[in-house]
Amino acid sequence: MIINGKAHKFGDNINTDDIIAATYLDSQDELFLGSKCMENIDSGFINRVKPGDIMVAGANFGCGSSREHAPVSLRGCGIALVIAKSFARIFYRNSINLGMPILVCEKADEINAGDELDVDLKNGVIKDITSGKTFSCEKFPAFMEEIVEAKGLLNWIKHRR
Repeated sequence: MIINGKAHKFGDNINTDDIIAATYLDSQDELFLGSKCMENIDSGFINRVKPGDIMVAGANFGCGSSREHAPVSLRGCGIALVIAKSFARIFYRNSINLGMPILVCEKADEINAGDELDVDLKNGVIKDITSGKTFSCEKFPAFMEEIVEAKGLLNWIKHRR
């Protein structure tokens, strides 16, 4: 799976309340949640993000509560992939289970906001088209790629029967 998009950069310890505020948790609507994504820490984010873009962050992305609304809101605003130095464990699993690809990359801090990225999940390679740098990272396991391609764990299970 290859994903190409523009990088939107965030720092360390971005928690689920930063991704989608608790005030919106009464909705399950992906597009509505997407329209509110990241508003607590970057009110202009939603005006800059385009479908297929990539979020890049530091360590411990998705910490805090275990709300599934966080990866749903990222997908709802058009984010195709999240790359971070590390993820909170529950956010990592929620993202995969909901069909949102995420990738661990120790060199995420070397990617700049606005860089165009070409990401090969299967081989764990990020090509920064803007800077000309290439980064190796954790390969995306085949079974996780299947879950993401199926648009989530429940769909993956249904198709395996």
